[in-house]
Amino acid sequence: MASETSVEKVKNLNEAANNKIEENSVTICEDEQPSTSKAARERQDDEDLANIVTAEEYIMHKNIVLLEYEKQMFLDMVHADGLLVCAKGLHYDRVLINILKAYSDAGNLILVINASDWEEEYYKTKLERKYVHEVANTAAEREKVYLEGGIQFISTRILVVDLLKQRIPVELITGIIVMRAHNIIESCQEAFVLRLYRQQNKTGFIKAFSNSAEAFTIGYNHIERILRNLFLKHLFIWPRFHATVQQTIKPYEAQTIEIHVPLTHKMELIQTNLLDTMNFLVREIKRINRTIDLEEITVENCVTKKFHKILQAQLDCIWHQLNSQTKLIVADLKILRSLIISTMYNDAVSAYALIKRYRTTDYAMTNSGWTLLDSAEQIFKHSKERVYNKEDEFEPEAVPKWKYLTEILRVEIPADMKRTKPDSITPPKVLVLCQDTRTCFQLKQYLTQGGERYMLYNAMRHEIPIKKLGKSFQKVKNAKDLELTFTQNTSNVSSKNASGVKEQSKSNGDETTDGEQTQMDELTQLLSGIEAEENLDAKYFQESYMLTMTQNFDDTNLSLFNDSGNDEEVNADLSVFEPFPELENFDITAAVAARKQPFICIQTFKTEREGSLALDRVLEELEPDYVIMYNTNVTAIRQLEIYEARQKRAAKKRIKVFFLIHARTVEEQSYLTSLRREKQAFELIIETKRTMVVPEYQDGKTDEAFTLYKKYIDSDDDELDNKQTAQAGGQLVKKREIPKVIVDMREFRSDLPCLLHKRGIEVQPVTITIGDYILTPDICVERKSISDLIGSLNSGRLYNQCIQMQRFYAKPILLIEFDQNKPFHLQGKYMISQNTSTANADIVQKLQLLTLHFPKLRLIWSPSPYATSQLFEDLKMGKEQPDSKKAATLGSDEAGGAYDELKYNANIYDFLLRLPGVNTKNIHKLMRLGGSLKELLKKTESELSDLLDSRENGKLLWDILHVAHLPEKDEVQGSTAMIAAGKSYGAHSRFRRGAAAARGTGRKLKS
Repeated sequence: MASETSVEKVKNLNEAANNKIEENSVTICEDEQPSTSKAARERQDDEDLANIVTAEEYIMHKNIVLLEYEKQMFLDMVHADGLLVCAKGLHYDRVLINILKAYSDAGNLILVINASDWEEEYYKTKLERKYVHEVANTAAEREKVYLEGGIQFISTRILVVDLLKQRIPVELITGIIVMRAHNIIESCQEAFVLRLYRQQNKTGFIKAFSNSAEAFTIGYNHIERILRNLFLKHLFIWPRFHATVQQTIKPYEAQTIEIHVPLTHKMELIQTNLLDTMNFLVREIKRINRTIDLEEITVENCVTKKFHKILQAQLDCIWHQLNSQTKLIVADLKILRSLIISTMYNDAVSAYALIKRYRTTDYAMTNSGWTLLDSAEQIFKHSKERVYNKEDEFEPEAVPKWKYLTEILRVEIPADMKRTKPDSITPPKVLVLCQDTRTCFQLKQYLTQGGERYMLYNAMRHEIPIKKLGKSFQKVKNAKDLELTFTQNTSNVSSKNASGVKEQSKSNGDETTDGEQTQMDELTQLLSGIEAEENLDAKYFQESYMLTMTQNFDDTNLSLFNDSGNDEEVNADLSVFEPFPELENFDITAAVAARKQPFICIQTFKTEREGSLALDRVLEELEPDYVIMYNTNVTAIRQLEIYEARQKRAAKKRIKVFFLIHARTVEEQSYLTSLRREKQAFELIIETKRTMVVPEYQDGKTDEAFTLYKKYIDSDDDELDNKQTAQAGGQLVKKREIPKVIVDMREFRSDLPCLLHKRGIEVQPVTITIGDYILTPDICVERKSISDLIGSLNSGRLYNQCIQMQRFYAKPILLIEFDQNKPFHLQGKYMISQNTSTANADIVQKLQLLTLHFPKLRLIWSPSPYATSQLFEDLKMGKEQPDSKKAATLGSDEAGGAYDELKYNANIYDFLLRLPGVNTKNIHKLMRLGGSLKELLKKTESELSDLLDSRENGKLLWDILHVAHLPEKDEVQGSTAMIAAGKSYGAHSRFRRGAAAARGTGRKLKS
């Protein structure tokens, strides 16, 4: 059955019959130096052929360690090109690594695209360095690297240009692997790469991977469209409830203890009032917008982690239609969600400091009115009561989970070690998993300093007023030392922050000089905005901390913990823990006596450098005996299940997992909602796979897949070449030339080149200094987004660009692209906003001046790249094709030939070009032979006709120089209107000057 199909790990074999090996075969062989003799080469070839194995034999190799469901994933992806969608936590990383290892050879060229930075680094460390090639900086170096084969993680922007310029041997590419396939839309660069690849290579493979099932549920027919963009026909679905996954994980379930931590009475009241407030705002937003579908905006969704994505998907296209009250409610829902999270996970002091921000007069004047509700008053009241007692003394209540965490670490784990491992000398290793770096820091401070000292420190940091300490805080010693520590920390933070701000302002200055800094739309800013203080704090939080509990932790032994060592990276080697206790205070006898006390690693679920795979590395290196899930996370729970399935240990030796969860709270509801949403997403994908129709040609291995895009006759189509028509008088039909568009290299950041290519237009990447797109020898297009347009107008760069376009091209075009789903208003956000600046106040006037100054400049407003691509096709219809060499030399120092004649006074050149009868074709002769403007006025009409090579142009120029032109009727009315405007705005000097000039013109006309 499948044994006949195999994956070949191609060695650089002799060019002959050895290349006839099956298309899909894998070889496991050692690298050997090629022998010079013929006999040695033949012997080497025989050994290589003997080492060819099937995919099934490959995964049975002793060095290949895969779980049962991973083996099935590997076989599915090897035997057929397809898209693999797996659940969160069921990582496809080992499957992909083995596929890459199977093809690791100099005779293969594998390209990996759309990988994030941390994914790229992770996979590079798992592969042999000699087969992984870094992307070169220059084009010549990249050509050499492509010919060396191996595996390359490459940017699609670079790859697109190399494919179009034929720097890469497309027919020699073994295959392309696509990461994060749920992001592949029709207009993205990855889809462009795959189309170029599949058009010229019909035998190579395409394999795509994704672990975000929910992303495939957004939009209409999203799965079918992504499969079409990937040129794939097969869809492999691996949810957590897959039978093979359950059979793999079920026998090795870890020991789990779920501890329901009750909230304090005040926390319950705060949560109830926050949910009541959110419920009121949700009902209010639906009442105001009865005609808009706001089904996804519910209280349940508001407390989930993906709330901002849900809200953005729902409101993005209608944001301009919403009134100001609705926008305020959206902002307040985000704030209330942050208050709930802070109440659940932060300590009482930090939560109170956050809530206190929203009880100010300034905020009360700008919110939707929720602060005036009775429930809001209760929120403020109970938040303060959590920090101060009835006597107004500083006595904040502890975080409920702290007590249970301490009990697990100091009682449960040592007692369990005595029962299960009474003779063990090595202390147990405990892994505490948290949702973010802030919680990691909180637990580290709590375990090393104690709860009272940590909350007192937080109160000083957040400037919470402390009149008198409560009884439980009287035992906190060395308050002066704590204050000194706080002062030092804040000074360090402020100095680092100052330098950071200085560097950031410097970099921002560099970016904004050309006016092309992209502006975020209002909704994105609203939903993704993070408080500046939170950003500042996050810089100094670590993603992992290592602690030792060999000493009793209380205030008298705080000096035993060295905070500087707590930031070390996790390592299973016990020597890592040596610097934590200060050596001079380290008691060996106490350490031996308390050998059952645990070593603790506090770790986030995922890190910036390794993503969610960081947890897998920590589990493998640390090999913890106990895991405490301080927060709930679906991905982390499944990673623990898979870790145990790989270990295949007896029940007594497995990890014991403690779950700390607030039952019947927002925390539990958020966890259950994420599970439900993922399950519904997989059910939708399964149903779609059952009903969707996949064309046979969708894999692109036949030309039929591209005939839908072709609108032009192929040059090798003999049948159409010999076709005779009545309209042509029986003559041969002239073959239609494939249209070409010259695209500036910097424009490949946009979607437009991809869409132009899809319409059958040949895209030629060239570094050009004038314009962005050259459609014909006469038509040059400068493309601007709304933000680019504003920046270019303010900086004056657009004026210079228009001068260059008009100087070299007869039909310059300024293309302004906007998003049709986000209508813009130059008077709204960009012009007359609350923060009106002089730079943005006259955008419309500058645009009007631009059109008056350049009468040949055409403005085109395009609602999307799709509309632009269709427009370009229409503009090119029946026109001559542009010359890439000529376009590259225009405006550059290397411009030769006729363009050397342009080295004249640019002002005179621009002035002449605006005169009737003068164009880009005759202006060079006019400037060479015309002499000066004074001499030009003395020339006769026939002399001007000779200079301009046209009788009609000569007459136009002579008339404008010698015939008096009376103003049109509309111009006279305009002068009168300006006089009236001058009277209305008599106090304004600009209007007075304009009115005076108009009156003077009127008197001259009368006389």
